[in-house]
Parts: sequence; C-alpha cells; structure tokens
Amino acid sequence: VQLQAFGGGLVQAGGSLRLSCAASERIFNSGVQAWFRQAPGKEREFVAAIQWMTAYPSYADSVKGRFAISRDNDKNMIYLQMNSLKPEDTAVYFCAGRRNRLLSSMFGQATQYPYWGQGTLVTVSS
Repeated sequence: VQLQAFGGGLVQAGGSLRLSCAASERIFNSGVQAWFRQAPGKEREFVAAIQWMTAYPSYADSVKGRFAISRDNDKNMIYLQMNSLKPEDTAVYFCAGRRNRLLSSMFGQATQYPYWGQGTLVTVSS
C-alpha cells in the first residue's frame, strides 16, 4: 500500500492550503487516517485524524479551529484544510493510515499507523 501526500507550498501567515492524500488501494474503507507533521529539528507530531466509518475527527490543540480533516469515500482520498496558517505550522506534513479501528485516545501515536506517505512541505512566511 502506498500513500501519496501533495498540496504543500509556500503561503503567507493567515493564508490557507489544502493538503491531499491518495492511497494506492482501498485502505480507506475502514480504520483511521491521520496527518502528522515534522518541523526542522523537532519530532514528528500529531495534527489530525479521522475514523473512516464514523467520520469522527480529532485534532491537536495547536490546530483546533483552524484545520479540518475530511475524507472522500469514492475517491479514496483524505484532505487537510489548513486555514489561518501561522509560521509555526511550517513543517513537512505526512499522511498515515491503518486498516483497523483505533481508540480515539491513541490517534496521536505514530506507531499505530503502518502506512505512511512521503510528506509534503508547507512553509508559512511571516
């Protein structure tokens, strides 16, 4: 299974971007899909996740109210709409997935996701 993330780029603070993630096969019929990010010199951190069957979303406190995760069943895609971007949002963003359901309390654990995309760079200028 391969995941491909795209849609990153350079944007000014306060602007918006939408990231997309496509899977090479249908792993998005169940389980959990998520976005993580890694800023230069920092550890990878959880951004958002969505339980595929229920569409239940979960967000890191740092992005609540600004980012929105969604999925498209027919296209086998997940998205991350990022609004009101800040310089501290600058990072490489990765999509991740797993076939099985997961307790929401575990959404932020990167080790729970066996499938990862290659990452897409988001740079927010001040």
